[in-house]
Amino acid sequence: MRYDDLIQPDNGQPATPIHIVDKNGFASWLAAQPDPVRTAVKAQKFEGSVNDTAILPGDKPGEWSVVAGVADAAALGLWNLAKLSDILPEGSYRLLDADAGEAMLGWVLGQYRYHEYLSEPKITGARVLLVREPGKIHNIVLQARATALVRDLVNRPAGDLGPDALEAEAKRIAKAHKADVTVTAGEALEAGYPLIHAVGKAAAREHAPRLIELEWGDPRHPRIAIVGKGITFDSGGLDMKPASGMRLMKKDMGGAAHALALAELIMAAHLPVRLHMLVAAAENSISGNAMRPGDIVKSRKGITVEIDNTDAEGRLVLADALTKAVEDAPELIIDFATLTGAARVALGPDLPAMFSNDDEAADALIAASKAQADPLWRMPLWAPYMELLDSDIADMTNSGGAFAGAVTAALFMQKFVPDDVPWVHLDTFAWRPTNKPGRPKGGEALGLRAVFGYLADKYPAR
Repeated sequence: MRYDDLIQPDNGQPATPIHIVDKNGFASWLAAQPDPVRTAVKAQKFEGSVNDTAILPGDKPGEWSVVAGVADAAALGLWNLAKLSDILPEGSYRLLDADAGEAMLGWVLGQYRYHEYLSEPKITGARVLLVREPGKIHNIVLQARATALVRDLVNRPAGDLGPDALEAEAKRIAKAHKADVTVTAGEALEAGYPLIHAVGKAAAREHAPRLIELEWGDPRHPRIAIVGKGITFDSGGLDMKPASGMRLMKKDMGGAAHALALAELIMAAHLPVRLHMLVAAAENSISGNAMRPGDIVKSRKGITVEIDNTDAEGRLVLADALTKAVEDAPELIIDFATLTGAARVALGPDLPAMFSNDDEAADALIAASKAQADPLWRMPLWAPYMELLDSDIADMTNSGGAFAGAVTAALFMQKFVPDDVPWVHLDTFAWRPTNKPGRPKGGEALGLRAVFGYLADKYPAR
């Protein structure tokens, strides 16, 4: 879908009007309408409730309009127009007596569909919104494309999206924005990134593990690193997940999807940074050479790790990727990972857990998450829990047991980032278990817009 076709500047072209009302203003709005409109509203039992709509007759044959209920007609929220754009017929529309603002994004994403595997997909025509704020269109379209990319990648089945597919996606993005891609695999991966290799070595040859790096931007600009967990399918390894736990594990590369989408957003917006994106890509499989509980693997940093649980693999691949990111002296590192079930137990599917070693970065990200209506919740890097990662025969284990699972996972990763390098870790679900307007069940970008908003404020385009 061409998302730039769904929002157009309002130059007075023909369009179907949309009335926006809320509960408080409904009575006065209705009183000002002609009798045929009041009759239509009554017949459709429309009372101005959120997400309710009604079709209204026009003055001439063939003319009509629509009225939509929102929480606050004076300040449209991000998702206020999402249901409308989903249910209305093909055509052009304009809001009466209201500016769309950030609700433009909801209008676009309300038309998102994933039908790559449907033999007879239901194709609907575009619903175009004419807006009086043309200066906002470009940024909205960029965010819509990035969100759709995350959804598309996460929704794709693991049989069609292995580490090689993540590499291909990185190369596509790099070509479009004149960036450079480096891929480390095979013997070089085993020698240089032993934790990534250990996690992915049991996979079939066509799904062999790799580290994918993308570099872009003026070397004189501030260097930032974006790191993504790219476990394209997680069986749990020899500590195998049950069937119920494995069902959604195609989404375990959701961190990589966020990193790729954010990288493209940064480049498309021309933020003045030296971007270093790293995706640690592997499939956590089972075979005769699979990583075993009790194995000890020396990381790229030299820290030895006793494998307590082969299903705690995401932090392993991220550890080597973070080490590489640090070696190139960034002033900021942000990682995305579908890392722990513990974060979901604590915060649910919609709210990514955020950890950071830098209060200034954390506070700014929370502020950006509120501004972007893309919530994050800061969790503690509680140092006393490091003892849960103690090993009798290695520097540390990869799993801290039953307590504070999201915290101990973040603490494990913190060991690979110096204290003087600002670092943010997002433990995101990358999935919606239910449908909401503009947010269908399936893969989802959670934390993406918040991080981009933070970076756009910190490094404003010139």
